[in-house]
Amino acid sequence: MITPHEEVCAATEIAHPLINMNLDDGQRQKVAEWIAQGAKLSDIQSRIASELGVKMTYMDVRFLVDDLKLTPKDAERPKAPASFSPPLPAPALAPSVPGKDSIGENPPVPAKQHVAVKVDQIARPGAVVSGKVTFSDGNSADWYFDQTGRLGLVPQSPGYRPPAADLQEFQTALDAELNRMGF
Repeated sequence: MITPHEEVCAATEIAHPLINMNLDDGQRQKVAEWIAQGAKLSDIQSRIASELGVKMTYMDVRFLVDDLKLTPKDAERPKAPASFSPPLPAPALAPSVPGKDSIGENPPVPAKQHVAVKVDQIARPGAVVSGKVTFSDGNSADWYFDQTGRLGLVPQSPGYRPPAADLQEFQTALDAELNRMGF
């Protein structure tokens, strides 16, 4: 009686007669050298065909490399910077009045209070990371990232909504602080 495993093996040999082709020790050593040099599997497949005269499918090459207990080197991928917000818009310039000297004529613009972000040492329950933020108008809120990566903001004053510019500054400051901490 033929077992299901033997049927699969027999069918595989018919469909791909080269799967069971074995390479000698010298050829296996060549493949190991190519892997050590950082060659990709598709390159190895081409080189096996051109230099060793053995035609193999890509999957056969994968199995061969796995059987030899080799690990192809992955090319280092550039790390994309994680960003939580779009770039800040350019600050608007105060309009100038024609015919007037701009020195001393326009009232000085008060210094803008910035948004301050702090990260908790221990995240609040249900959050991956959490902290506090103080907006430019002095109001504060708790913030957190939940398990799915959503940002939550819990203001101290019910119904408080920070200005849009403060939200952008908050997201930028939070991104910088989390990057500094390794998140």
